Amino acid sequence: MARWNIKNVRFAGVSACVPKEVVHTQDFPFFTPEDAEVFNNTVGIRERRLGPDTLCASDMCQAAAEKLIAGLGWEKESIDMLVFESVTGDFHPTPPTSCLLQDRLGLSEDCFCVDIPMGCCGCMYAMNVAGNMLSAGNIKRALLLIGDTALRMGSMQDKSRVPLFGDCGTAVALEYDPSAEPILIDFHTQGSGYKALMTPHGGYRHPLTPESFIQEDFGNGILRAPKDTLIDGMAVFTFAISKPAKTVANIMDELDLDKDSDIDYYLIHQANKLIVDRLVKKLKLPTEKVPYNMEQFGNTGGASVPGLMVTRLREQLQQDKPHRLLCSSFGLGLSWGTMLLNVKNIVIPELIEI
Repeated sequence: MARWNIKNVRFAGVSACVPKEVVHTQDFPFFTPEDAEVFNNTVGIRERRLGPDTLCASDMCQAAAEKLIAGLGWEKESIDMLVFESVTGDFHPTPPTSCLLQDRLGLSEDCFCVDIPMGCCGCMYAMNVAGNMLSAGNIKRALLLIGDTALRMGSMQDKSRVPLFGDCGTAVALEYDPSAEPILIDFHTQGSGYKALMTPHGGYRHPLTPESFIQEDFGNGILRAPKDTLIDGMAVFTFAISKPAKTVANIMDELDLDKDSDIDYYLIHQANKLIVDRLVKKLKLPTEKVPYNMEQFGNTGGASVPGLMVTRLREQLQQDKPHRLLCSSFGLGLSWGTMLLNVKNIVIPELIEI
């Protein structure tokens, strides 16, 4: 079973950064005003942030990290590990963006750096990797930088994908603390479903060729080339409302957790309103404990869960009162994960816009 009970690790803080530019659904040329309103009401994403081509995920993560480090009062030399989780690194395929960020942030040359490209489950993967390294006490502090500029991965003429995503970068701080409550993380993978979320050309299996840039009209406002990331909407929907819900229910049952009294907030990956609403209904979750921010920011990939903390729970999670969070993410791979996290009096700077 791919489950970890991570001890001795405290979630110390989280921050987020988004581009200043707001793109409304009606701004997309492939939507009529009527179509845009239907999309807003059904998918639930009315706005998303879009950075210029010169803005990378690492830039937003760096801004979030600087603000968080200052808020925590950490000396940069005390940060032993830096994880960069993204599918939109600065360069492809090398060098690792985590190494570039070590230099740009002015961290010690003794800092261990690693890139993790796991998409929408990325926050949990980063938490798991860093958490397990911290729990032994060999390192004391870790910085997790999680973000993507997902809009630019696909065709801007792909009606099935473009309106769903927004750009965002986040930073999460973890530190060794023997008094911390354990962090539970549970993972699952269904690699047979990888074609539901993929970029057909551009890797070593299918290198870029002139044909990679030739757009095909799939109808229904979907115009894309093999180099563009695609989404099989129905396959993703079926996966997202079944596998994650079953896993969350199993964990709640195994740990004998009451969904009303034992969990303060349910942080569900903000894929779209249809999926999140269906999960809430299927699991019979108390709606007042399920925050949403997709209406303003869209699907921000791995930054979705930390972004919810910053934009919707900032005041609550900074209180000197423990909060238990149940987080559920799902996406590329196909992969999905569930995390139980206890937080108290954590540092959360205000949302940064650049």
